[in-house]
Amino acid sequence: MSTPRPTPRRFAVAALACTLAALPLTSSTAHATPTPPPSTAHTATAASTAATLAATPPMGWNDWAHYQCSVDESTVVANANALVSSGLAAKGYKTVTVDDCWMASSRDSGGTLVANSTKFPHGMAWLGSYLHSKGLNFGIYEDAGSSTCGGYPGSGQPQGGGADHFAHDAATFASWGVDYLKLDGCNVYIPSGESTEQAYHNAYTAESTALANAGRPIVFSESAPAYFQSGEWGNPTWFDVLGWVGQLGQLWREGYDIATYNSGNPTASRWSSVMSNYGYNRWIARYAHPGNWNDPDFLIAGDPGLTAEESRSQVALWAMMNAPMILSSDVANLSADGLAALGNTDLIALDQDSAGRQAGVVSTNGTTDVLAKPLANGDRAVAVLNRGSASQNVSTTLASIGLPNCTASAKNLWTGTTTTSSTLTATIPAHGTAIWRLAPSAGCAAAVPTGEIVGNGAKCVDVTGSGTANGTAAILYTCTGNANQSWTRPGNSSIQTLGKCLTANGTTAGSTVVISACIGASAQQWTAQADGTVANGASGLCLDVYGGGSADGTKLDTWTCGSHQANQTWAMPS
Repeated sequence: MSTPRPTPRRFAVAALACTLAALPLTSSTAHATPTPPPSTAHTATAASTAATLAATPPMGWNDWAHYQCSVDESTVVANANALVSSGLAAKGYKTVTVDDCWMASSRDSGGTLVANSTKFPHGMAWLGSYLHSKGLNFGIYEDAGSSTCGGYPGSGQPQGGGADHFAHDAATFASWGVDYLKLDGCNVYIPSGESTEQAYHNAYTAESTALANAGRPIVFSESAPAYFQSGEWGNPTWFDVLGWVGQLGQLWREGYDIATYNSGNPTASRWSSVMSNYGYNRWIARYAHPGNWNDPDFLIAGDPGLTAEESRSQVALWAMMNAPMILSSDVANLSADGLAALGNTDLIALDQDSAGRQAGVVSTNGTTDVLAKPLANGDRAVAVLNRGSASQNVSTTLASIGLPNCTASAKNLWTGTTTTSSTLTATIPAHGTAIWRLAPSAGCAAAVPTGEIVGNGAKCVDVTGSGTANGTAAILYTCTGNANQSWTRPGNSSIQTLGKCLTANGTTAGSTVVISACIGASAQQWTAQADGTVANGASGLCLDVYGGGSADGTKLDTWTCGSHQANQTWAMPS
């Protein structure tokens, strides 16, 4: 993985950029402002009237990663028009969100948020009407703190305490026709005696309540988890926050911002940022389901900073992970390869699949990652990422992705060609991703969840020395993609590899975990729970990395279940 950037939030220089952008400058966007549409355009969209908000991952556009604080009305309108004219809107990219720096520096005398009149001369209600008249949804940015990341008025309590603006601002947004709110988490006030997490929980709960009472369905995008992330694997507070955000909203930014476009160095690579965000997102599939989505941040495919293969990879990986597909780019100037990938209807169908199942990691070895995703109609999607700097010839058997003794019709989602086989093969360019949709042949059994079990330090559950003798210890080890790290969950609560079952060697805390012949004993029964723990059927104790370690060779045991401990949290095959 790439080295993460030093903060999951906006860089400090963004505040200066926002301040400068607020000055009365002439817009550099070469598009005339359209005639305001009639006010009757404030009609509820189909998304707004759905029984479940964001039943599939939201799709659309946001200005931040390309324009940052230089956003203005003409920029938003131009990109909205480009979504329509390019055909992307018709394929689902419909929510147009104005990010930070759209506001005036202070509220009006009644405490209401006001748009910067130079940057948005027609105001935000007009912008909402314009977007709705184009068949698009209107998204807006605010902050759970006293001020936004760029220093503009936030909805939260002022520093030192006092009344918040959540209800007032939600009502304002509803009156403007807002369909989608992104709530950031800069400058949240932490009252004395209250934990940082509790303060965030209180603020985001207040916003959730305000939106519920606003009189208009508004999709709620929460940035709370990003303020607690530390590295690829995570920590107890991060896991705890991920556990409650789904009760309040529909999607959440859980980590680092995607790298922004640098106009001073437009060809600077942004690939490491894409890999970093993919890296932390791939292990938390347990939180994703219809109406709740993990958000690894924007799609920058087709914008400067990614090669054609890298652009294709980001779209493919985001589709496999059920990620919100929200562009943050200059839509009118997307590269042809990027536009083709973003508009690939087969990839969009994977992302928008009604089952809402995020892909699991079948194997990873530092060079290639294999992902498998169950689909609503019984199909299975498979993607193979080549992280390396040279092309790779890959071969993946259907048995290794949960379809043993089976052939399938495999559609290559880049070429559209279909073959029937029990093995997937491809030559994958550097930083490229092969991706298929599999329709199992008649007579194939239902897919068996198969892949890695990943834990503390993003390392794999491994059988010592690939041994198969009863009592061989299960350990934590760097992921290799080898057979002794491939586990199946056949549906009888067992977890199996190499023809043996994962077994707790006792019912007391500290009992080692081994493999042994499968006999259906309660010590071989395991329940994967919503918080990421895996409980043993004989003792109720949790699968644990001894001593909280992450070093290669650390033994696994069972221990009293803690609260979101990193060494008791597991990513399981799906």
